[in-house]
Amino acid sequence: MSINDAYENVLSNLEKTPPYGEKLQKVLARRGLGSRREIETWISSRRVLVNGEVAKLGDRIGPDDYLTVDGQQLGGGIVEQKHRCIIYHKPVGQICSRKDPKNRKTVFDDLPKLGSGRWISVGRLDYNTSGIILFTTDGDLAHSLMHPSSKIEREYIVRIRGQVKKEHLENMAEGIILDNRLARFSDIQYGSGEGSNSWFYVVLMEGRNREVRRLWESQGLSVSRLKRVRFGPIIIPSKLKQGNWMEISSPMSKQLYEMASSSFDKGKGDIKQPKKMNKSFNIRPDKKINKKR
Repeated sequence: MSINDAYENVLSNLEKTPPYGEKLQKVLARRGLGSRREIETWISSRRVLVNGEVAKLGDRIGPDDYLTVDGQQLGGGIVEQKHRCIIYHKPVGQICSRKDPKNRKTVFDDLPKLGSGRWISVGRLDYNTSGIILFTTDGDLAHSLMHPSSKIEREYIVRIRGQVKKEHLENMAEGIILDNRLARFSDIQYGSGEGSNSWFYVVLMEGRNREVRRLWESQGLSVSRLKRVRFGPIIIPSKLKQGNWMEISSPMSKQLYEMASSSFDKGKGDIKQPKKMNKSFNIRPDKKINKKR
């Protein structure tokens, strides 16, 4: 065998060898310490150690590697954990950050306490918007559900000030350029009301900053009330009061993981979502509602 042939064999074997372990940020996110993007900033800031050495972006770890974050030892690297998913009914007047320099109430104040890990929100709602927010202890799941490729529907009910015309609805359905990107409602349906005070149901495929409000404002109209009533297949339960949370049932949790998996698997296609907006908000998971404490 020639030297060139031997070299080609070595390269071929290397290509067949699976990479070691998993990416560090993915493992830490799955433990519920934060989103992948957030943990990447920790690694860049030298806050994470692997086996006593400062970690680098791109590091991979296995079950025998030991992790330390901000001086706290976490033990073995790849650990199977049982995660939780809940839905929370956010009222107006709460922020979605963990801490606020103005000492305003945050959505995390009303969530159940955890023995380990932490709650990660799947997207956000602004201060003046109410409605459903998903929380999970699985950072990897949260990252996948928030990724633009997931194409998960977010449905809102919105009260509009101003005379809504047919061309306004057509413009928002076709798309408006906001921040150099096309923004549009994938569905718009009339709800109730007349004249300058009417309700509509709208659907977005992404949850960019204030996108619902900005689309209506682009037509010279203003939003006086906004509530998110659905995230993917999960409709806000009618008996879930503002400031309360509810555990997501196992079948629904399984579907969320399937949706997250499909967002990065183009061959499987997206999980089917409702073709028409469901305006009956009486569907709820068969779980006990937990009141804020």
